Amino acid sequence: VVETGTAHGGSAILYASILDLLGRGSVVSIDVEIRKYNRLAIQAHPMSKHISLIEGSSLDRSVVDDVRGRIGPQDTVLVALDSNHTQAHVRQELELYSGLVTPGSYIVVFDTVLETLRDAPDFKPEWNAGTPAAAITEFLVDHKEFSVDPYYNRLGVTYCLDGFLRRKED
Repeated sequence: VVETGTAHGGSAILYASILDLLGRGSVVSIDVEIRKYNRLAIQAHPMSKHISLIEGSSLDRSVVDDVRGRIGPQDTVLVALDSNHTQAHVRQELELYSGLVTPGSYIVVFDTVLETLRDAPDFKPEWNAGTPAAAITEFLVDHKEFSVDPYYNRLGVTYCLDGFLRRKED
């Protein structure tokens, strides 16, 4: 699992615990800033043996190259984009990380639900400037090897509405 947006490390630990149950896999988690106490808490967790942390911008080419270097030829790769939720940032992440996703696996784009929150009490005006959902729409025009997997919308309760992009099998 390649994750952008480490924050406090909860999702990295969740992914690592699932991979631990499966008996295989690891998590590469990227954040522009990994705060000292968050890093210490992640490293102290029993699942840390499955987690690599990279501090830097997910858009930095050297970070992408570092991630690519951690992926083995037989690895199955899922990418979770959960860092900066602007349209421009997510669009760039989609371009940079889509090539890492193995056929049959996914890019999961978080917070696509922002478009449905315009009347929410804490809605931020900058969310009108472009959302992760808009980035997906643009991306799919140029990347026919991906499509939205509607299976994950079936319950209607998700922060990733239309955000599960499945890479077609070769």
